[in-house]
Amino acid sequence: MGKLQSKLKRSTYKYSRPDGIIEDRTPTKAFQEYTPAHVDTVSVVAALNSDLCVSGGKDKTVVAYDWKTGNVVKRFRGHEREITKIACVHKSNQFFSASRDRMVMMWDLHGSPQPRQQFSGHAMVVTGLAVCPDSSQLCTGSRDNTLLLWDVGTGQCVERASVSRNLVTHLCWVPRESYILQTSEDKTIRLWDSRGLQVAHIFPTKQHIQTYCEVSEDGHKCISCSNGFGGEGCEATLWDLRQTRTRICEYKGHFQTVASGVFLPRALALMPVIATSSHDCKVKIWNQDTGDRIQGNECYTTC
Repeated sequence: MGKLQSKLKRSTYKYSRPDGIIEDRTPTKAFQEYTPAHVDTVSVVAALNSDLCVSGGKDKTVVAYDWKTGNVVKRFRGHEREITKIACVHKSNQFFSASRDRMVMMWDLHGSPQPRQQFSGHAMVVTGLAVCPDSSQLCTGSRDNTLLLWDVGTGQCVERASVSRNLVTHLCWVPRESYILQTSEDKTIRLWDSRGLQVAHIFPTKQHIQTYCEVSEDGHKCISCSNGFGGEGCEATLWDLRQTRTRICEYKGHFQTVASGVFLPRALALMPVIATSSHDCKVKIWNQDTGDRIQGNECYTTC
């Protein structure tokens, strides 16, 4: 997980935005410092349950980690290169990892440290990973422009789809639906129907590469994230996933690529809120409905 500093961090960093606003880092109280879970850069983290998360890194390992105590629960080894994606099975102890070795592996927290199932079929690094709600199917995407649909039980590929220049950056399965949301380096957000693995909808093309996508728990809305630099691009966008499938709101305020966005549990605030993380080493909290940043809820991360 990397070190989380338990001290005030001070910086003289200032940045002049295109709109003339100068942003300055102020002293920020960070979290308690834990023992690192990996010996190299952490590439991806996903929640397994309320107590445990699963991480993957450049050290080629997958780690189950108790984030409350800071203890490593179990390490999993099998990949030959950096871990790129992690997908956890809902209400289960099972999860999947994807890697630059072009492989996807299935693991069980309480099972063997060796992979329970392996999925091989992509020609390049696997950059997208999504599990269907009943965990019977797995969808993977790659920089080879393809999406593959797998039978989890047999490990066999049952569907294949390819779109020119569709360099997949992320996949997310819509809860209780047969649809899969996908972002791409071609600046496009696609909605796929897993029944035949056909494109069901293409959202309006953005101006920058789309790096990440996330679907709300009710399946009604989704977030896409944009790359960028110096405040150009660097936004997250909220979309309607129902009949209109239109843009609802944009969240602008990061200076560099927005790497991820999540819908936060409603119990955490009086209003629906969204959190975004960026290569500018900041996590920002937003009012989902208005696009306003919630003051006093910004934090800095160790990059």
